[in-house]
Amino acid sequence: MSLTVDSPAHSSSSDDLAAFLDAELETASGTSSELEDVEAEVEEGEEEGKDDEEQYEDENEDWGEDGDGKDNSDASRIKRRRVAIDECTGDTESSKSRGEPAETSDALKSSLFRLDRIHMMTKLRPFVNNFLKEASDLFEMYIYTMGERPYALEMAKLLDPRDVYFHSRVIAQGDSTQRHQKGLDIVLGQESSVLILDDTEVVWGKHKENLILMDRYHFFASSCQQFGFDSKSLSQLKSDESEENGALATVLAVLKRIHGIFFDQKRGDNLLDRDVREVLKGVRKEVLEGCKIVFSRVFPTKFHAENHHLWRMAEQLGATCTTELDQSVTHVVSMDAGTEKSRWAQKENKFLVHPKWIEAANYLWKKQAEENFPVTVSVSTTNNK
Repeated sequence: MSLTVDSPAHSSSSDDLAAFLDAELETASGTSSELEDVEAEVEEGEEEGKDDEEQYEDENEDWGEDGDGKDNSDASRIKRRRVAIDECTGDTESSKSRGEPAETSDALKSSLFRLDRIHMMTKLRPFVNNFLKEASDLFEMYIYTMGERPYALEMAKLLDPRDVYFHSRVIAQGDSTQRHQKGLDIVLGQESSVLILDDTEVVWGKHKENLILMDRYHFFASSCQQFGFDSKSLSQLKSDESEENGALATVLAVLKRIHGIFFDQKRGDNLLDRDVREVLKGVRKEVLEGCKIVFSRVFPTKFHAENHHLWRMAEQLGATCTTELDQSVTHVVSMDAGTEKSRWAQKENKFLVHPKWIEAANYLWKKQAEENFPVTVSVSTTNNK
């Protein structure tokens, strides 16, 4: 999950935190960075009764800062959800997590940290402290990183200086049972009760159904360069993500929703038989429910449309995808407003949107305003469908 973004602090200028920040904001230097994928796992756990909240607030150190009590339902036989949170890099271009101007340079400096032991400068993502506090009320949290243990421990110390969220629940590269992959086999609990927060999908080959994909956080210019983004970094824009509408606030709302559905007492089934992956699917399918999509000039020639990640993503978000135009189609997703299907959409007063419209909905868990994703005419268009 994207909680921090890292940049090495090898130069002499990095000895002065204020000077380093001023240099980043004023010159947006391209210092090479050591960025790590950040992920978080959430294991669905027992539902705590409100009557016991006060009792455990100060006593139960193992459950986090605001630990919860237990009830006598079947939930007492299920471990609490676990959230494993790694170090991370930020915001993808497609996510459109809106940046907002920093109120003062001091506000930015207060979230920058120099980690001398691992020669790195780290920027905490806005809302991270609130995220951890509120998530700890619902989940048992883990750090899981592809980085080595010294790095993992530094991130844990930074994110949880009082050791109230993670304790010894820190999983590093050497703990994984498969090289370059992460797995739930080293996380206590049932796979049916685990959610994963991560900004990298490929490392979870066997557990994609448990995954909530986060957008990356690109504060430093070097982060954008490393990941090949042409857009300016947040430091170059002298901005930062919104506390209220950024990636962490968005995913926290999703986690709360899933928690509420999973533990809904009105459900007639046995709690032990519930599967958080099914809950996740259901919540995700509401995002583009009612949309019928045709793609135009998005997939390579002779490519099986049904196998493209955008087609699959749209269907996972609840949309219906088709290759044929008819009046039930609501959206044409296109790279070029001059194609035959794009022109049809404009003529029939259907929505014509860029593919990033789907990606943004996927990251923000909400159907986005179509007018924010316009499609332009390509000069090379000739009888394209």
